[in-house]
Amino acid sequence: MRHLFFLFLLYSTAGFSQNTLQLSEGETSPKATLEAISWMQGHWRGEAFGGITEEIWSPPLGGSMLFSFKLVTENEVGFYELGHIRELNETLVYELKHFNADLKGWEEKDEVQIFKLVKVDGDRVYFEGFTFEKLNENAVAIYALIGDEGDAQEEVTFNFKRF
Repeated sequence: MRHLFFLFLLYSTAGFSQNTLQLSEGETSPKATLEAISWMQGHWRGEAFGGITEEIWSPPLGGSMLFSFKLVTENEVGFYELGHIRELNETLVYELKHFNADLKGWEEKDEVQIFKLVKVDGDRVYFEGFTFEKLNENAVAIYALIGDEGDAQEEVTFNFKRF
């Protein structure tokens, strides 16, 4: 099921724009704190993949910002993500796990998707394969590289408005 979903994501996304970055080999993440992305806190909604997308971000507390993501298509949950951006070794790291609608995890029990900070540039925060952009106080965009390992990846834009 997961592989079919990723194939759907790959072929349903129109166009490719380069809003995501990767660290070069041997490059380390820059120093940063949660202040760089604290504007992400709040309740956000948008549309993607034929459904409604929702993200809820907590304010910084305890060195992290917790988030949940939900995709609802035809009034049914497609999947969830749960994760955080946390301060680690004087930089930021974006970590997440995926779950089916019944909360059965996609990743193994001890496996977490990890995305290192690439750079902070004004209202954009770049992690490897993900970019968060503050468009204004009530709108954000998240750019994500989507696709299974070993397959071609495509950049998808999630536009959210404060809910």
